[in-house]
Amino acid sequence: MAYLIGIVVVFVGLLASIALHEVGHLVPAKAFGVRVTQYMVGFGPTLWSRRKGETEFGLKWIPLGGYIRMIGMLPPRPHDDPTKLRSVSTGPWQGLIENARAVASEEIRPGDENRVFYRKPWWQKVIIMAGGPLMNFALAFGLFAIVFMGFGVAVDTPKISLVSKCVVPASKAVEGYTCGLLDPPTPAAKAGLRPGDVLTTIDGKKITTWLDSVKTIRAHGAGPVTLGLVRDGKPMTLTATLVAQDMKSLTDPEKIDKRVGFLGVAPTRAIEKQGVGFVATQMWDMTARGAAAMVNIPQKMVGVWQAAFSGEARDPNGPIGIVGVGRIGGEIAASAEDAESEIMGLITLLAGVNLAVGLFNLIPLLPLDGGHIAGGLWEGLKRAFARVFRRPVPGYVDVAKALPITYAMAAVLLVMGTLLIYADLVNPVKLTG
Repeated sequence: MAYLIGIVVVFVGLLASIALHEVGHLVPAKAFGVRVTQYMVGFGPTLWSRRKGETEFGLKWIPLGGYIRMIGMLPPRPHDDPTKLRSVSTGPWQGLIENARAVASEEIRPGDENRVFYRKPWWQKVIIMAGGPLMNFALAFGLFAIVFMGFGVAVDTPKISLVSKCVVPASKAVEGYTCGLLDPPTPAAKAGLRPGDVLTTIDGKKITTWLDSVKTIRAHGAGPVTLGLVRDGKPMTLTATLVAQDMKSLTDPEKIDKRVGFLGVAPTRAIEKQGVGFVATQMWDMTARGAAAMVNIPQKMVGVWQAAFSGEARDPNGPIGIVGVGRIGGEIAASAEDAESEIMGLITLLAGVNLAVGLFNLIPLLPLDGGHIAGGLWEGLKRAFARVFRRPVPGYVDVAKALPITYAMAAVLLVMGTLLIYADLVNPVKLTG
């Protein structure tokens, strides 16, 4: 039952995210005077709809996305030069483009001339098309804020949980190592530090986080250091003689920092609520990593294909589809964690999905939002160039010419989506082995 509840929660959350993504397009479109004929969540046959004003709002049977329908997305074909014979292409792509123009023009009624999308200023087009991804980013930020600020995150604090008994050489540093008679005691053990002590200063430098203490101790190197601490509620000072030790880098676990200061204590982990700055920093880091991962999507999809048909383990950091996200939601809800941790896990999952959807939609290829954004920016650039060099104002960017690429890209997205659904069914990504 818990597994099913998790799937339902994620499914409803995804539908809400899709609906709000389209609101991100709808609101600026209406604000700039574009006539919007449809606002739909889902694809395929209509499940339910209701008309409000000039817009039909509804739900469709296949909940794999959504759309708003704006009139005049494609500009008409430029007027032919009357002094020349009209050249007509009978190629299949040209016919496809002209048919698309004809369908688009049928939606335009008398009086709609200034309400078509293509005639809006370039910056309005960019705002309208960027509204969807920006809504996903806003949702991700809000959901992460609920987790980080409302529930808190596990952090290492300057409160000591363990004092190591001996200095372990890097070649022997394995879990469960037992100190031998010839292993020297750690500086912390020799100085008399105890579990429960809270570090407050190191050589007079104030310590507020565990990372502060680690950086200060490592930078100090070997030699005596004065430690300010609180023990049983009372402030006191101790002197420890640090030793030089090879330690894993704080920024790259694959690297080793040579001969850095070593004390020999471990922190206490605690749940602490964070501020807006922490949320913003985490969002920036995750966005940067997510944008870098987008470059590797083709390679990652090859891995999904191999895993789907060979049975080898799926890459836990690879792409997953809506089915896979639902299954992970079910696993979170059915886990042995307490209710608060499960709620945090589900919210974090939905936040991550919104961040990924926002980034994916910014890829500058049609039919993704990023393709239309790129078209608007290109139009703005061309017009700025014309103003600077006093040239005639160029026409609208004709996205209809990119329809062959658009349909090809749509086919690729369909294949990717189908492959992810199949892989998520036969060889899903799991939270645990």
